[in-house]
Amino acid sequence: MDRDGSREAPPSRHPSLDDRLDPAVRIVGHDAAWEHLAAAELRRVADALGVVAVRLEHVGSTAVPGLAAKPILDLQVSVAAMEPRARYVGPLEGLGYLYAPDPASTSRRFFARPPERPRSHHLHVCEAGGEVEFRHLAVRDFLRTHPDEAGRYAALKQEVAERHPGDRLAYIAGKERYVVDLQARAVAWARSVRK
Repeated sequence: MDRDGSREAPPSRHPSLDDRLDPAVRIVGHDAAWEHLAAAELRRVADALGVVAVRLEHVGSTAVPGLAAKPILDLQVSVAAMEPRARYVGPLEGLGYLYAPDPASTSRRFFARPPERPRSHHLHVCEAGGEVEFRHLAVRDFLRTHPDEAGRYAALKQEVAERHPGDRLAYIAGKERYVVDLQARAVAWARSVRK
């Protein structure tokens, strides 16, 4: 609900989600600076969101030491509730993030900086304690503790990026089956570790 009590209109799909060409679709060796750059950006986001941000995390391949990756930092902001979106959309846009909504994804909101490609940051807003938050952290932590798995993932990413240089949609499709399996194994591992 908006501040006046009315419901927020559902967002329409942002056209950039269908962009095929992206010069950032290339795999580079892990850069130790990614950890520090992510920490600095998470501080900026925390300052902008205040108490709206329940948790802030560096996720994705750039958060795994030694893992080759696209040079885009993935950040995650967990919020108490996904609605109203205005609590986080405006402040994040004020930091230079593009809000790229996907109506098919109700459990995650996607932001990118800068608004044009190539981008340096992807920011995912999800519900604290929810499935998206847990899955992102499980995959990150699984890859951090399973270097053989991280190596297989890096090899696949390199192969797909070389086969489809600069083609974002083909890159996503080329690793989709592996990523779905990786997520399932990581979530099962994380649940077993929690017991």
